Amino acid sequence: VSHHIKQGNVNTVTIQLQYSYQESMSESLRTCYLYLNQTSRSFAAVIQALDGELRHAVCIFYLVLRALDTVEDDMSIPLDKKVPMLNDFHTYLYQDEWCFTESQEKDRQVLEDFPTISLEFRNLAQEYRDVISDICHRMGVGMAEFLEKKVGSMKEWDQYCHYVAGLVGIGLSQLFSASQLEDPEVGRDTELANSMGLFLQKTNIIRDYLEDTQEGRAFWPQEAWSQFAGRLEDLAQPEKLESALSCLNLLVTDALRHVPDVITYLSRLRNQSVFNFCAIPQVMAIATLSTCYNNPMVFQGVVKIRKGQAVTLMMEATNMRAVQNIITQYSQEILQKVSLTDPSRDKTLHILAVIRDKSALSQSSLPSRTHHLSPMYLSAAMLLAALSWQYLSTTAAQAQGTGDMQGQ
Repeated sequence: VSHHIKQGNVNTVTIQLQYSYQESMSESLRTCYLYLNQTSRSFAAVIQALDGELRHAVCIFYLVLRALDTVEDDMSIPLDKKVPMLNDFHTYLYQDEWCFTESQEKDRQVLEDFPTISLEFRNLAQEYRDVISDICHRMGVGMAEFLEKKVGSMKEWDQYCHYVAGLVGIGLSQLFSASQLEDPEVGRDTELANSMGLFLQKTNIIRDYLEDTQEGRAFWPQEAWSQFAGRLEDLAQPEKLESALSCLNLLVTDALRHVPDVITYLSRLRNQSVFNFCAIPQVMAIATLSTCYNNPMVFQGVVKIRKGQAVTLMMEATNMRAVQNIITQYSQEILQKVSLTDPSRDKTLHILAVIRDKSALSQSSLPSRTHHLSPMYLSAAMLLAALSWQYLSTTAAQAQGTGDMQGQ
C-alpha cells in the first residue's frame, strides 16, 4: 500500500494498520481503499478509523460521489453529454461494465476503473446500497441543475450546498443508522444532517474565494456580493477592501447559523469512531471561519489554520464537552473581531449569542463521563492526528462538490 499513497509521508503505523485489515479483503476492495487514499486528502484517515462494516460502506459512498464529482468538475465534457451523465449516474452502480475513459481530471482513475467500485458497491448490504444509490441520484440531479445556472439568492446558496454537501451529511447519517452503530433518529433527522454538510461547504466556499475566482468559478451568492460590488472578482481590488470585508462577514454570519444544529447533531452520537469522524471536520470548520472573519487575506491569498492548531483540534475533538469548549472558544474569537461599523454586526452578535447559549445548555446536560476518555481513544486520536497532515495542505480542491463531504 505504502508506495501508492500520495499524501506526503504517511506514518508507517498507518500503513501497518491498513495492511492488517486489508489482508482479509478482496482484491477489488483493497483497490477501493487505494483509490480512497489517492483521492481524499482529508477523509481517508477518518474513514479508515470507522468501526466494522460501516467503514467499507462509507469508503464506497465516498468513491461513488468522488466519481460523480469528477464528472461535474470536468470542463472538457460538453454540457449535452454531461447533464444526462449526472442525471443517470446512479444507474451505473448496477451496470458492471460502465466506465468513462475520456476524463481530463486528476481523479479520473475512479471513472476509468468504475467497474471495481461498482462491484464493491453491489457487494454491500441492501440497506447501504439503497442509501448510496438514492443520494447519488439526488446529487446528480442537483449538480445538473446548477451547471445551467449561477448561485443567485441566499436561498439558492443553501440549495446548491444541499446538493453537493447537505446530501452527503444526510447519506452518511443514514449509513450510521443502517449500521446500527447509531440510533435510527440520527438517520431520520435530515434537517440536522443537512446543516452538518452546509456548515462545512459554506466554510470551504468562503475560504476559497480567491482560488475559485482566479479559476473562473463563482460560488459566493450574488445576493450577497452584489450589495458591495459590481462583479464578484472586484472584491479582490485593494480599494474595495472595506466592501469586501462587509461581504465576507455577512457570509461568515450566514454559515454560523448552522452551528446550533451541529451541536445538537454531535450530541446525539454514541459511537466513538462515528463521533470522531463527524466532529473533527466541524471543529476545523469553525476554526477556519474564525480565521476568515474580517480577514483581508481571504482576498489576497490562502487562509489556513496553522498545522499545530489543527492537530490539537483533531486530538481534542473526541468528546462532546471538548467540542463545546472549542466552539465556545472560536465563537469568542469572532466576537472580539466584530467591528462597530460592520453592516452585519447585529446579526453576527445575535447568532454568536445563540451559539453561546446552546453550548452552555447542552454542556449542563452532558454526562460527566464524557469528560474522561480511555487511553485507547486517546491513542486513536493521536493516530488520527498523525494521519491527518494531508488535511492541512488542502485548499480549494474540496470546495468543488463533494470534496467537502466534508470536512475540508
